[in-house]
Amino acid sequence: MIPFSSVPPVPGRPYLTIDLATVRSNVAELRGALPAAEVRYAVKANPAEPVLRLLADLDCTFDVASVGEIDLCAAAGIDGALMTFGNPLKKPTEIAYAFARGARRFTFDTADGLSAIAENAPGSSVESRIAPAFPSSVTPFGHKFGCSPEDAVRLLTEASRLGLRADGVAFHVGSQQLDPAAWEIGIRCARVIFDAVPGLATLNLGGGIPISYDARVPDVGLVGGAIGDALGRHFPAVPQVVIEPGRAIVGSAGTLSCEVVSVRTGTDGRRWVYLDIGRYGGLAETENEYIRYRLRTSRDGDPVDDAVVAGPTCDGDDVLYQRYPLPVSLRPGDPVEIESAGAYTTSYSSSFNGFEPLATQFVEVTDAVTTG
Repeated sequence: MIPFSSVPPVPGRPYLTIDLATVRSNVAELRGALPAAEVRYAVKANPAEPVLRLLADLDCTFDVASVGEIDLCAAAGIDGALMTFGNPLKKPTEIAYAFARGARRFTFDTADGLSAIAENAPGSSVESRIAPAFPSSVTPFGHKFGCSPEDAVRLLTEASRLGLRADGVAFHVGSQQLDPAAWEIGIRCARVIFDAVPGLATLNLGGGIPISYDARVPDVGLVGGAIGDALGRHFPAVPQVVIEPGRAIVGSAGTLSCEVVSVRTGTDGRRWVYLDIGRYGGLAETENEYIRYRLRTSRDGDPVDDAVVAGPTCDGDDVLYQRYPLPVSLRPGDPVEIESAGAYTTSYSSSFNGFEPLATQFVEVTDAVTTG
């Protein structure tokens, strides 16, 4: 845990601190749990250059979802050959751009998407994303992505006819997946496709490995064990296995420092605590209270009571939590730290209402670099 500090690197602004040593440790833990897997980092979780450079030094590869993320990786010195354009939704011009920057692996889930890859990234390797019925995760994808295993067989067969390398099957069990058995469902479905399509070599297990926020979750070792057992049952000859963690690499590495702007009794008779950061400043994952961050204050130890926790903007939906136990002694100006905030905070941060996007400082041992 980063020691509590009320001195921000950018005075008057919330900021995120990323401990690069924790990022390094998280990668090592993932590799210990899944030693045969390629770690393909989901750049969307935190695309900061120091994070990307560190992961490149650790021999990770990169899952990109847009041309913007391709450019961010390139600016960090990452070769296009290490990038996979994993977002199934891509314009033909975006595919061509990625191909021109050196990307040679793409994910698809429709016939139109496959045709666009064949036309704009000839000879590339492709993975078909499937969508089995997974247990609901904390932040599920619903029906947005993926095709049926039957369609994947047909599309991967067509990929070879179009001059592409039909290389693998991909799935995603949903972000912050709390049921380790979910991965077995995807692995079992992939086995059917591998049996039907000759030459497949890569099994992409996606992301979804959970981290702890306000409650205990299955640890990386437990998830890795469940995956290993499922691979042993369904893939006696283990293919090239890929995982695409984002949250599991950077989430626990981040601490968000902010402060109380106001405390008042609302027209509903409840106590409202307003912070200088909210949904639009980087805490979008509090929507529907999907992610319940741990909040630490300088008055911890004082008596607590429930409060509505809200952000600073004039949008009525900028409310983080309807009930959160906070010290009754909280006052404007008091510092608050939000733990395990390294993933999907700077990515979501915006300048809505004219508030500055979230600044970030990077620390490892005693070194620090501030951006933003």
